[in-house]
Amino acid sequence: MPELIEQPARTGRTAPPTAVPGRWRQLNLLGGAMLVDNTEAGLIGGLFPVIRQALGLSLGALGVLTAAGKLIGVVTTPLWVWAAQRWSRKGVLVICSGLWGVWGVALGFAQDFTQLLVLSTILAAGYAGAAPVVTELIGDFFDDRSRGRAVGLLYGAVALAASLLAALKGQLAGVHDGWRWGLWAIGAFSVVYGLVLWRWLRDPGRGAAEPELADLDAVARESASRVTWPQVVALLRIPSLLVLLVSRLLSGHLLVFSFGVVYLVDVYGFTTQTASIVLLPLGIGFFAGNLLGGFVGDRANRRSPAHGLPAVLQAAQIAFAVLAYFGTQFAYGGIGPYALLFGLMGIAQGVNPGINRPMVMAVVPPGLRAAAFTLYVAVFESVAWAAFGLGAGFLGDSIGLRPVFLAVLVVLMLVNGAFLTLLHRTYGRDVERMRRELDRQRERVTS
Repeated sequence: MPELIEQPARTGRTAPPTAVPGRWRQLNLLGGAMLVDNTEAGLIGGLFPVIRQALGLSLGALGVLTAAGKLIGVVTTPLWVWAAQRWSRKGVLVICSGLWGVWGVALGFAQDFTQLLVLSTILAAGYAGAAPVVTELIGDFFDDRSRGRAVGLLYGAVALAASLLAALKGQLAGVHDGWRWGLWAIGAFSVVYGLVLWRWLRDPGRGAAEPELADLDAVARESASRVTWPQVVALLRIPSLLVLLVSRLLSGHLLVFSFGVVYLVDVYGFTTQTASIVLLPLGIGFFAGNLLGGFVGDRANRRSPAHGLPAVLQAAQIAFAVLAYFGTQFAYGGIGPYALLFGLMGIAQGVNPGINRPMVMAVVPPGLRAAAFTLYVAVFESVAWAAFGLGAGFLGDSIGLRPVFLAVLVVLMLVNGAFLTLLHRTYGRDVERMRRELDRQRERVTS
């Protein structure tokens, strides 16, 4: 994709922005797909203390389960994205976020660690394909002026609903084989929701929300968005995207959702049911952070297109590190202070999707966004999550989880915040290069 690097001359011809019909209704459907995936994926982590007791597992087993689920996505997500490109984005979502739930039902019958590992990995292999497809669709439903709000509302609503379900899931610890019933119920609901997606989800087509392409017909937009393998490889030559990818490897806050409950049980002696209470304020905070990030991000982008979003993203990492220090390194006695601090950590963490996803969309052309989010979510985020999960699992068994959380949630996040300073040098230039590329593609298909 040399055009993104060489800064070709700008044509000056752009079409007026056009709102994609029914985009908010479609966003609700995409949110439901993400909720199903996140709920099933988080059930094992939230209920691991009772699963560990039922199957006789060690803390390291959670690290293996977390790592296997993420690493399998590195392999399968590009295949799902390829299928979405060649076949149908809607069809892939129906399978990944819907019919794949049959493996969740099967997971509920696991009798030992081997079965748990194999079935949970198969389940993760399917669910991994949904995230980049959903994010790509958001970029085609919403233009640059409203993407922050759309992403913030989507991730926020999913987090709020997931937090309510997480609190309910935690109470399954008091039910005999409650974790099995949870997996059966969520798996069955996933299959039903796949049929809902098949009936009502509509794909707007690539580039539908881009001002430069909005007045073209669907065939012309697809032609303008068509890419080649050399262009996909050239994604790594976009400086801002490269910074965001490396930053994902430094995103230690990913550990909270998979190990947060186990941390409070092992380090501070809470029961699983009591520790699970923090998932509710964590999710509510994540919801509030998503809304805040989306609206503040859109405003910051309007006030300073080159520096607004990088500054907000950078501040969120530093704020999370400070809150994580006070939220994980001190004994407060009751669950109340942890619930408050986990909620504030959720706000700081929730700011990220409404900022980093629109930033990726802003520097990558429509036809390359699926590939970009495959790298961002399925490769770099998955590798980071797997590394943190394995490290926390095995180091937690040997030295305890408290120093692990200090290193990953506090120190590493401060490093991440400092590293994102590089975006102030690259982001504005990369956004302008992308707009120029869209103008060139428009001229190509209309000449």
